[in-house]
Amino acid sequence: MTPPVRLRYIATTISMLNAGMLFTPVPASAQERASPQASALRVFLDCRRCDFDHFRREVTFVDYMRDRTEAEVHVLVTSQDTGAGGSQYAFYFIGQDEFEGRQDTLYFSSTQDMTDDDVRTGLTRTFALGLVPFAARTNLGVAMNVHYEPGEEAEPARSTPADDPWNLWVFRLRMGGSIDGERLQSSASTNGSISANRTTESLKFGVNADARYEEEHFELSDGEKVSSLTRNASLESTIVFSLNDHWSAGFRGNISTSTRSNNDITLRASPAVEYDIYRYAESTRRQITLMYTLGPVYYRYDQETLFEKTDELRLQQHLDVSAAFRQPWGDVHLSVRGRNYLDDWHQHRIELNGGLDIRLFRGFGLDVNGNVARIKDQLNVPIEDASDEDVLLQLRELGTDFEYELEIGFSYTFGSVFNNVVNPRMWRGGGGFRGFN
Repeated sequence: MTPPVRLRYIATTISMLNAGMLFTPVPASAQERASPQASALRVFLDCRRCDFDHFRREVTFVDYMRDRTEAEVHVLVTSQDTGAGGSQYAFYFIGQDEFEGRQDTLYFSSTQDMTDDDVRTGLTRTFALGLVPFAARTNLGVAMNVHYEPGEEAEPARSTPADDPWNLWVFRLRMGGSIDGERLQSSASTNGSISANRTTESLKFGVNADARYEEEHFELSDGEKVSSLTRNASLESTIVFSLNDHWSAGFRGNISTSTRSNNDITLRASPAVEYDIYRYAESTRRQITLMYTLGPVYYRYDQETLFEKTDELRLQQHLDVSAAFRQPWGDVHLSVRGRNYLDDWHQHRIELNGGLDIRLFRGFGLDVNGNVARIKDQLNVPIEDASDEDVLLQLRELGTDFEYELEIGFSYTFGSVFNNVVNPRMWRGGGGFRGFN
């Protein structure tokens, strides 16, 4: 498919989506089909944020395969946040077996004010539309009708609307709290946040403020009463300029306070530069980025630290190398982050984070997630020893040279490769509702 034809195809598809175009095979219905169809298109849906039950009920002209190696079409769905608070979903239709070499991509964008059902409906329609060119080349083609409901002419979505009274600004407010208790224990907390963001292809700006306050009260077996108080607050601002398809430059600032971290106030200001080996447009499926920041940091502590400081001003640099891939065979992400103070390179921190979700062979999957950190830059640890109460209630950050975490999981599935049947009865003990994932 040549680029001009491809663009016209995608634009037409989006227009049909908004106008309510539906494809349905004549003989089948969602509840009638409970077994594989001899001529149905075999599809493997690879989507982490899709309601599979809804897809199976609404798109009935395919057989849903449990294993991607059994499918004729592998549908890989990725998503990324949009500047308006919604998400852009990319549907990659990858042909296999007799459709080997045939690929297509469709997009669906949700908005912040859409309900879960609105998003689910849009995703389902995009999924069905993308499968039609494949199904039309099978015996299903003669059994399919096209139903078109005329409506207001729709245009392909544009990243910058011509008439936007908010000029692409998005604001969010959130407030919450909780309270619980019993005879020997009670707690109460409150939290809130406010943010403002504006995102275009050339410039991204965001500012976010959040705060949390929590109190806990305990009565021990000897009648002693113990109370804890924690508070955290921060104000962050980021501005990023898009230089070209691979380079970005910007500025990051931060003000924070935290009782647990012995932080009366911390101020950071850091210019930053980032390079992506791949084009940013490919970020939903693959990216390898290098980001470097350099700037001053000012600390003022609640208590005197081990280094006999109550406040200090340091110059700190960060280097972050990250890679992420989402392909038909699975997902892999890895990052290495390092930082240090320029006046003392011994005071540094190195973190390694990684994870993979791979289908090694038919029915067998491997999940691994972990991180490890070498910590030599804890300037904030108080000189006074932490009390038992501080340790048990995690009210104080404790000195350490390292941190680590590792999770490993295996899965093996065998049996029928078809999974067309939907039966939600007594899900999770009854009374449950399976919403949008």
